[in-house]
Amino acid sequence: MSPALAVLHDVFGYAAFRGQQAEIVDHVSAGGDALVLMPTGGGKSLCYQVPALVRQQAGRGVTLVISPLIALMHDQVGALREAGVAAAFLNSTLDWEQTEDIERRLLAGQLTLLYAAPERVTTPRFLGLLDTLAAHGQLALFAIDEAHCVSQWGHDFRPEYRALTVLHERWPQVPRIALTATADAITRADIVERLQLQDARPFVSSFDRPNITYRLVEKQDATRQLLQFIEREHEGEAGIVYCQSRKRVEELAATLCQRGIDALPYHAGLPADERQRNQDRFLREDGVVMCATIAFGMGIDKPDVRFVAHVDLPKNIEGYYQETGRAGRDGDPADAWMAYGLQDVVNQRRMIDESPAEEDFKQVMRGKLDALLALAEATDCRRARLLAYFGEAMVSKLRPNSDAHESIAGGAVQELAGAENGSQFNSQPYCGNCDNCLQPPDVWDATDCARKLLSTVFRVREMSGIGFGAGHLMDILRGKATDKVRQYGHERLSTFGLGAEFSEAQLRSVLRQLIAVGALQVDAQAFNTLQLLPAARPILRGEQPVRLRAASAAPPRERVRRPRAAAASPALASLDAAAQQRFAALKAWRGEVAREHNLPAYVIFHDATLAAIAQQAPRTLDELNGISGIGASKLERYGQEVLRVAGAAA
Repeated sequence: MSPALAVLHDVFGYAAFRGQQAEIVDHVSAGGDALVLMPTGGGKSLCYQVPALVRQQAGRGVTLVISPLIALMHDQVGALREAGVAAAFLNSTLDWEQTEDIERRLLAGQLTLLYAAPERVTTPRFLGLLDTLAAHGQLALFAIDEAHCVSQWGHDFRPEYRALTVLHERWPQVPRIALTATADAITRADIVERLQLQDARPFVSSFDRPNITYRLVEKQDATRQLLQFIEREHEGEAGIVYCQSRKRVEELAATLCQRGIDALPYHAGLPADERQRNQDRFLREDGVVMCATIAFGMGIDKPDVRFVAHVDLPKNIEGYYQETGRAGRDGDPADAWMAYGLQDVVNQRRMIDESPAEEDFKQVMRGKLDALLALAEATDCRRARLLAYFGEAMVSKLRPNSDAHESIAGGAVQELAGAENGSQFNSQPYCGNCDNCLQPPDVWDATDCARKLLSTVFRVREMSGIGFGAGHLMDILRGKATDKVRQYGHERLSTFGLGAEFSEAQLRSVLRQLIAVGALQVDAQAFNTLQLLPAARPILRGEQPVRLRAASAAPPRERVRRPRAAAASPALASLDAAAQQRFAALKAWRGEVAREHNLPAYVIFHDATLAAIAQQAPRTLDELNGISGIGASKLERYGQEVLRVAGAAA
């Protein structure tokens, strides 16, 4: 057994690495630099934790982990200590005496991993500590977690990350591994340049999260839609709901609580102690729903988040992917649900246009937003579009009732030869686990409607010399002689009443999609009025057809409850009645231990480990030792108690 595999088995209790983990671990353990892109839940932490142990065993010293969040440091250090690894963190939660003690242990060679934020790492005092370690050959590895924070093009830019170049400049002999779950091509290039990783070996894992079902719905009444989604599909389960504003977070958390859903608010405006209490409850208790701004989430390792919902449009696909990736880290089925509408598009455009950033930065941000809008308005596979954004082609599944062979989906739709009958098969990407694949949307010929809308935008500006917002334009087209319409004489326009056959929902849908395809833009400097872009010309001339998603009807209002989705977990569904009883007893015992240690329950043992124990019903420590997730330290610490609890529940 190799040193790395021995560490994986003895310390962490796993028999084998997953995916590219083994290759990454071997490369870094041997002293190579690496840039690792791996999806949330893919096992990034092991990619530096195992090399840290391997290199320490070889006499290389301590590994420094740069992490941006206190909560993440606390949980990861807690998990490492549970596994018997000497780990610590230095952050603002420690008093001076505790800080000095950790620094003393660091210099005495008593730590394997030390976690610290970038702000602390670049202080003269901390750099002095690293100088002392380097002088004695006791700096094993620099691990830079959440590396996308170094890039201004990333969704969580942290200027403090830029100063981390000092690590390579002062100690070029120390290997570095930079890790992130989300980075498009421009962000990856920025990470390489800013962290001076030009010679680092890149490892890019698949971004696909096949257990997550992606669903994007047209926003009608977002609160009601969210309530129906949770009550019908995720009653009593853990989830995260992302909102754009702090006010919306608090309102939504209160509304969910009124409906009997255990919901908590989280945003940067709350007192720090309240934020921490709410986050601890979310991590440590079952079935809590966190309503939050994007201030919440980075580094959240809770494995059993069954859904992530967005009631407002995110800024870009990276943010959307990062946030939705917090669902289903345990590999069991999970949902990524989002409601979006015309006002979301207007708000996001306005925020970009009104920002004080340079124009080239704004252009990149507009492009990122356009890509997200294209995902939202897509009529084909969501997953294929999401993966294509990160430069990955999806292996398309076989469609139900089809004899066609599997194909690689990534670029334009092709026509492939069918099976023996010679029929043609449309090889449009198909994942089988997004709304567009599970229930293909209706598409209608919106060319006439789009031309009338664009013509109205042109004519009102031509007549009045100014632009107008979406509501006024729809009133004109539908023939509604409001006070504002009469004030400007717009009832005399040739397009007045020409769209009376279109509903407001249809018109809003078409306007939103015309903005998404670049035929219209929102002028934030002129009260969110609409104006034509060059892409509108071929549509107005009838040279370009417009086929769009049909505006969806409002879902029924009645509540339809269903059994908790936890039973759908493959690991739990396979348990018989006796094993279910053992699992329940083990879970209750784990909760008590977690509370005693002030740690999330999954840090003690994951559900999958408890399910395996319940299934196999081990009677000796040797039998328990072979179960995935039980390393030597946990076997020694908890083995007898686990056997007692499982045996008593039999």
